[in-house]
Amino acid sequence: MDFDKLTELLFVPGISGREEMIREKIIELLPKGIPYHVDDLGNLIVEIGQGEETIGFAAHMDELGLLITGVNSNGTLNFKKIGGIPDELLVGRHLDVINSSGESIDGVIGFLPPHLSKNAVKPEPVIDVGASTQEEVNTLGIEVLDYAVFRKQVSILNDRFVVARALDDRFGCTVLLEFLNEAITMDLNKKLLFVWTVQEEVGLVGAQAIASQYHPALFFPIDSFACCSKLTGSVKPGKGPVLRMNDSISIASYDLGKRLISLAKEMNIPLQFGVTGGGTDGVPFQRRGIKMVPLSLALKNLHSEVEYMSIEDYDSLLKLLKEIAKNF
Repeated sequence: MDFDKLTELLFVPGISGREEMIREKIIELLPKGIPYHVDDLGNLIVEIGQGEETIGFAAHMDELGLLITGVNSNGTLNFKKIGGIPDELLVGRHLDVINSSGESIDGVIGFLPPHLSKNAVKPEPVIDVGASTQEEVNTLGIEVLDYAVFRKQVSILNDRFVVARALDDRFGCTVLLEFLNEAITMDLNKKLLFVWTVQEEVGLVGAQAIASQYHPALFFPIDSFACCSKLTGSVKPGKGPVLRMNDSISIASYDLGKRLISLAKEMNIPLQFGVTGGGTDGVPFQRRGIKMVPLSLALKNLHSEVEYMSIEDYDSLLKLLKEIAKNF
């Protein structure tokens, strides 16, 4: 794992629809001189190799966050959740509020102390940036339609696991960059399509645009696999990458999944497969008749500030991607 690259991407803010900063960082980290394209929606696209058929890979750039919807007379900010954020994760949180100039402003969401909460009506959560009036908020450069993300901290547990907010899907963005750096040195008899998509968390919007433009023979979205529960069974971090064979809105290609299992076994790559919830950027491709299997890492605590993944699983996923490029 290129830990420096992963943390560099983790700390760049970018909620759904506002991926411009994370996209620029990924462009900065592309192999020097490689051609790329940004479509009208904001998806970042790279194509390499020669051949009649194409294999596609994608990871989404957007993270969960809060869209500023109004400024109150007392200087607090109203907001709307963007993506699947549980309400219990809102209160008592540090935030980075990204203003209209792209600057990060410290903010918090308060909490009603237990000393005062008996028989009290809990207030609606608002963002506090230390302003007392609307004019002070204006001075900070914060406007309606600016946004906020949860303040990030990265922890390494037992030298084996990375824990942070926005591993979903910045790990995917990172492994796609590492894979691209390896793939450009390969003698390919096919084309490889690399896409860093927008607005996955609000309905796979970027992937829908890509699926209308490109028709690869096979497609592999790289995303998280929410574990660990009765639904997901024995799947857990540390046991290998995961083939996300079924989720709330898709059933992956059984035949392609079996091919991946055989390849992983041949190359001595640990591999898990299972069922979870949610959906991936593979869905719009599948609905256009393209075989797809999401390549995932098992993440505990998904959509929280302590998303939790295995370093070994990440390295195995990168190895699997390289073998797909060589053998499929």
